[in-house]
Amino acid sequence: MTEVAITGAQALVRSLEQVGADVVFGIPGGAILPAYDPLYDSTKVRHILVRHEQGAGHAAEGYAQASGKVGVCMATSGPGATNLVTPIADAYMDSVPIVAITGQVGRSFIGTDAFQEADISGITLPITKHNFLVQSADDIPRAIAEAFHLASTGRPGPVLVDLPKDVLQESTVFAWPPRLDLPGYRPVTRPPGKQIREAARLIAGARRPVLYVGGGVLKARATAELRQLAELTGIPVVTTLMARGAFPDSHPQHLGMPGMHGSVSAVTALQKADLLIALGTRFDDRVTGKLDTFAPHAAIIHADIDPAEIGKNRVADVPIVGDVREVLLELVPAMEAEFDADHRADLTGWWRQIDQWRETYPLGYEEPPDGTLAPQYVIERLGKIAGPETIFAAGVGQHQMWAAQFIGYENPYTWLNSGGAGTMGYAVPAAMGAKVACPDKLVWAIDGDGCFQMTNQELATCAIEGIPIKVAVINNGNLGMVRQWQTLFYSERYSQTDLGTHKHRIPDFVKLADALGCVGLRCETKADVDATIEKAMAINDQPVVVDFTVGKDAMVWPMVAAGASNDDIEAARDIRPVYEGDE
Repeated sequence: MTEVAITGAQALVRSLEQVGADVVFGIPGGAILPAYDPLYDSTKVRHILVRHEQGAGHAAEGYAQASGKVGVCMATSGPGATNLVTPIADAYMDSVPIVAITGQVGRSFIGTDAFQEADISGITLPITKHNFLVQSADDIPRAIAEAFHLASTGRPGPVLVDLPKDVLQESTVFAWPPRLDLPGYRPVTRPPGKQIREAARLIAGARRPVLYVGGGVLKARATAELRQLAELTGIPVVTTLMARGAFPDSHPQHLGMPGMHGSVSAVTALQKADLLIALGTRFDDRVTGKLDTFAPHAAIIHADIDPAEIGKNRVADVPIVGDVREVLLELVPAMEAEFDADHRADLTGWWRQIDQWRETYPLGYEEPPDGTLAPQYVIERLGKIAGPETIFAAGVGQHQMWAAQFIGYENPYTWLNSGGAGTMGYAVPAAMGAKVACPDKLVWAIDGDGCFQMTNQELATCAIEGIPIKVAVINNGNLGMVRQWQTLFYSERYSQTDLGTHKHRIPDFVKLADALGCVGLRCETKADVDATIEKAMAINDQPVVVDFTVGKDAMVWPMVAAGASNDDIEAARDIRPVYEGDE
């Protein structure tokens, strides 16, 4: 152990170097300024100067989701810290490992309503896995080490470290490694053998089982084990919005995405199942619909590393607390033992029914009758041309759902989106973070004209820092998903959803791209879609923005209305619910 007398700020930078943080997204300001001086000299930590703290937080998320490492963002006190609240909440909902470092007013000023003071520890208490208000420079190394450990272990999530300015300025003796002091924090990773055996027994006897796969499978790096279990058992697989890419879309056992805008076959299979094997998923309301009507005939095996999720929304018949990868590693041999003992239900009839649903209700869309460009076509072609190795980051709304539906995800960690919080403005900064994490990968942000106007200033960051992401703006001139609801549920009274990006071309996204140091392109016809995408793909030394001007009336189908039962899924407007007569 080496000991050197330095400032708290220097201890912070050295601690970041020791834990392996190679990138920090942030903006300096008064309270955090002492940290920026030693950061200037670091050869191991790259700082990327964003244009808004929200962009720093989402970039840290994108970095973490694409790389599997902990993302880091930094902001000053007061409004700098509160601007991080949205991405922190987003990371909390989607279990993304980030560490947010904030400056704070000096210790003697805390509680006096000092200039740029905000109780960010108190504000973020419900949306962080843990947070620290560091009271001594001596505690900085331990706080950083513990923050990274907490963020990345167990159920991942955001951790905040709040650093008063005078703590950064005072002298300390730096020692590494620090002793972690986290009493009571012992995530259970190894599942109980009894529960595994009981799960295997239930699976072997089920006649209509479904593997209900959530984002926890990706967090656990368990995609290979999932595929092994699926192929061993022959059970159909559904992947939630947060799990897209965890199981290849092209695999014959994959039924697609369940939920409000899921495929009919995925939603129906869950409803008709006699057993759900829920892996790293939380029975979210967007998947279950009206909860008391969800999968009414199914027994539940629920495996999750977070014990608080087990039984939270749906009682589990076999609750399994543990890391999903560890669960699958033990479940596979347990299933083999069941099969060796000739315990195996015949799934032929189940697959016959599923294939009938797949054939009757394929995912699709209609060309707009007014001759405008179909947004689904744009996204479908983008997926085909960019290819399955591409990382896609989506904003929130119609374009997000179409990107989840019409792009084929063959590989894990190629789909980034804001699932739980549904944060507009996520795509551009998250794509920036992903490109920093994976500089050799092609990264496309798929954004709406509403989302894009929330965080597009980060394209200036991308241009200056040499981060050549590509952005497809699905420009329908409206807040599309809100407009869809107004069409369906508010008698076509379009209150405050016309953004003016069609009618007035304000802003002109091509000119805006140019102003932000990017290449701007526009596509308005189906005939030009492929050539425009290929032109964007050929530009690799600058960020590219493509304004795909699409029709305003396209809707996302299938759909389960909010609060409705999944039994009432509609394949398209004015089409009967799919369950009439289907058994």
